[in-house]
Amino acid sequence: MDVIAWVGTLRYAPHRRVPDMHQHLLDRGVAIAPRTVLHLLERYDELLALSLTDTARLQRLPQAQGRIILALDGLQPDVGHEVLWVLRDCLSGEVLLARSLLSATQEDLAALLTEVHHALHVPIAGVISDGQLSIRRAVARAFPEVPHQLCHFHYLHEAAKPIYEADRHAKKELKKRVRGVRPIERRLEGRHDPEAAVVRGYCAAVRSALTDDGRPPLEASGLKLHDRLSAMTLSLERVEKRGPCPRS
Repeated sequence: MDVIAWVGTLRYAPHRRVPDMHQHLLDRGVAIAPRTVLHLLERYDELLALSLTDTARLQRLPQAQGRIILALDGLQPDVGHEVLWVLRDCLSGEVLLARSLLSATQEDLAALLTEVHHALHVPIAGVISDGQLSIRRAVARAFPEVPHQLCHFHYLHEAAKPIYEADRHAKKELKKRVRGVRPIERRLEGRHDPEAAVVRGYCAAVRSALTDDGRPPLEASGLKLHDRLSAMTLSLERVEKRGPCPRS
């Protein structure tokens, strides 16, 4: 059971492929064949489906809190591809239902909402989702009297778009001003003196700053790059005032 749980975690958390999962288990000392990994992944899916469709579990989870705040999330599927839709209780964090659908129509999503509603013995106090039209219509159809709130993250993401675009442009312009790290590193090849070590450290810091992106809208990568480059500039100015490093 531990191996089955670990296989499922590797597949659905970091989205590892079967060969990668197989190698990971071998590295942990688990003697296992690649085909067995695939079989264990199928067992994991079966156990997960059994757990999520257990009506007794759905009835037992919300009894202590007395209500449910339902969150519905998924991706608009491409043609011919199933997409997983998840219904989760925001208060307990428990997944109430998870199902793959070939489409995300109002009727499909309303059926999922109704199924969860019938399995619960406590009222649904509210629903949270993104602003997708089919979701909004499905919630209105399944729960006409229940308050429906759009996700705060999506509101913030839309409101921050102009700021994000300005920040992205600023980062692009900043990157143009700090190109040329690789030629400096080439000139230091073969040198092991303190001055070369200091310059390599600054080159590594620049590389790190250029690749350290933030996660919009809460982190502005352009501002972060500006702050880090400004700190390096001040540091270089202090080094310049102290003079060259003594050579060993």
